[in-house]
Amino acid sequence: MSIPGSLVASVDDVQRRLDAGGYVADRGLAVSVYLALTLRRPLFLEGEAGVGKTAVARVLASMLGTELIRLQCYEGLDVHHAVYEWDYARQLLELRLLETAHAVDRDRARQELFSEAYLIRRPLLRALQGASGRPPVLLIDEIDRADEEFEGYLLELLSEFTITIPELGTITAVEPPIVILTSNRTREVHDALKRRCLYQWIDYPSIEKERAIVARAVPQASAILAAQCTAVVQELRAAGLYKTPGVSETLDWVAALVALDRDVVDLAAIEDTLGTLLKSREDVEAMRGERLSTLVSRAMLTSVGAH
Repeated sequence: MSIPGSLVASVDDVQRRLDAGGYVADRGLAVSVYLALTLRRPLFLEGEAGVGKTAVARVLASMLGTELIRLQCYEGLDVHHAVYEWDYARQLLELRLLETAHAVDRDRARQELFSEAYLIRRPLLRALQGASGRPPVLLIDEIDRADEEFEGYLLELLSEFTITIPELGTITAVEPPIVILTSNRTREVHDALKRRCLYQWIDYPSIEKERAIVARAVPQASAILAAQCTAVVQELRAAGLYKTPGVSETLDWVAALVALDRDVVDLAAIEDTLGTLLKSREDVEAMRGERLSTLVSRAMLTSVGAH
């Protein structure tokens, strides 16, 4: 039963709509998304790179028919790049025009130059002022790459959904955005930020789930190819690599093999396309030769009963 004002009817409704949008979600993730939408709480998604965290926000925006606003985090990200800044070039040009026309009134010029007409809205401000009539989905992607100072700024934002611009005053969201935060866990995110969110760990999928993802994302792939490729990837994830391949690498690899007109995969095809699947020189070199041959032999046995 849905709660009045909820954007979705039930957990089953969420799982069905995510699936219709091309995202194969397990029950735990569907529950977390349902609660985030119903309770209007930010959802913190954590997991290894390439497991589909960012895709949750993209599919969620699509299924709700609203805008996706993405803030890509990085070291050194500050308020000017995340929230707002002034269009100094236009302000300077306007000031020179006023001076040329001998029409400079300092107080009036200050009011005009620091008005919304010269305000550049960055993702966080745009999310608070969502113009589509529906709350947007705000994706704060890879928060673990941002500095701790920026985390501190987010604490206030996610508590009150307000932004203060000294020249304009305080801006409060009429309806808070739907917030998804992701982390690849390159560093620990502060507990104070996590406490403001619902939390969901997204793990590498089981072989059955990964086959379903491949079938959905790369429908041109034969059932045999999908089964063989997912079996190989599952073996690689247990091989102690420097950079473990995620689901996104699996999909890239299967798409590459389809482009090469492969209906099945063998050792030669894997060696030719290994750079599509493994993204570090050390891993590619480590998997050449006998080690790869042994791994592929095990994978082929695993895939026999899957098609």
